[in-house]
Amino acid sequence: MGESVAEATLTTWLKEVGDTIEMDEAVFEIATDKVDSEVPSEVEGVLVEKLFNVDDIISVGQTVAIIEIQGGASEPGTAPASQPAQEDVVAASSIEQEIESVQEIVDTPTADYSSTDRFYSPLVKNIAKEEGVSVADLDAIVGTGKEGRVTKNDILAYVENRKTGNVMASSAAVPAATTNVSAQASSAPAAVSQAPSEMKVGSGDEVIPMSRMGKLIAQYMRESISTSAHVQSFIEVDVTNVVNWRNKNKISFEKREGEKLTFTPIFMEAVAVALKKYPMMNISLNGDTVVKKKNINIGMAAALPDGNLIVPVIKNADQLNLVGMAKAVNDLATRSRNNKLKPDEIKDGTYTVTNVGTFGSVFGTPIINQPQVGILALGAIRKVPSVIETPEGDFIGIRSKMFLSHSYDHRVVNGALGGMFVKAVADFLEAWDVNREI
Repeated sequence: MGESVAEATLTTWLKEVGDTIEMDEAVFEIATDKVDSEVPSEVEGVLVEKLFNVDDIISVGQTVAIIEIQGGASEPGTAPASQPAQEDVVAASSIEQEIESVQEIVDTPTADYSSTDRFYSPLVKNIAKEEGVSVADLDAIVGTGKEGRVTKNDILAYVENRKTGNVMASSAAVPAATTNVSAQASSAPAAVSQAPSEMKVGSGDEVIPMSRMGKLIAQYMRESISTSAHVQSFIEVDVTNVVNWRNKNKISFEKREGEKLTFTPIFMEAVAVALKKYPMMNISLNGDTVVKKKNINIGMAAALPDGNLIVPVIKNADQLNLVGMAKAVNDLATRSRNNKLKPDEIKDGTYTVTNVGTFGSVFGTPIINQPQVGILALGAIRKVPSVIETPEGDFIGIRSKMFLSHSYDHRVVNGALGGMFVKAVADFLEAWDVNREI
């Protein structure tokens, strides 16, 4: 699942005790703050024991199920009498076996937080201990997880806000701490903290709970707005040559490659070229330092059937030709819709592209996908009347045009760079060779 994953929620059991399991057959599903995934068995056998229930949070390294690979169980649901260390019983379906290259998780002492009845994952407790967060302050954090659980992002946001003085001490904190906070507050302008009033639900209104992914997206969007200084640059692009070239080649391309030729890989190629020309758009801000990324990994925002979004990443996009780009785009889009993406395929993006034109929007102002510093929105392609300049004079003609909307982090990207980057994308598209060979 990647180095940032320390725990996951078990969402669905796909097999019951007593069921026969084939090699590589999915046993259960898990959900992290990045992606939902099926966990396959690494052995063939019979499921004899489930060690966790649906909605339980499982830390990396914990065994989730016991699979018998050589007889020995007298009836379903009864674990083998032999010790787990023996060869006829393996802990095949564990998060540790499914997730590779994960940082070692040290068991967190729970004694410090034994006085609370609220559930906290080992990761949250570990962060709280390292940052010196008291039980009272931990209990006061409003959780965004399932059933109000405090997530990793919740505790990290609390710690960051506390460093900037935006978090008031809990009423249960020791008097000395309360005195210090009050003394600091007396020298600053008074701030009014008011919880939003509960919305009244009218007769006939339908109350729809947010999905787990919907809550995560809402949280990420809010955090991105509070993190980056968003500004936008817009440019109109004449893509008549691109449209005519695609119309001429799309049928032969599909027959030869077995892939549809959409506009998306063409736009991705243009963005990759622009990122190579302006590498300071391919960066992340880490505190007071800028990290310039070596690889150009372009995220491609994709709509899911339930209305949510996911961003699979085209790795080393600048090294792909148009055929390779088309295959990568189509493959990621298809598996996004079918919830078949692998965790590694949605991480390490360095820049993101979103196609708002798919839904008919002329342009949009997208929110930056953290920790990146830029995101490009592709508007709808429309036929419009346009002034065409020629040596013989100007005249009005019908052209295919679209808007590009570039959102970027003004903390590290100034208007000149942001404007030049999106202009480079536009120039690449307008200079498209109608005789280009695929």
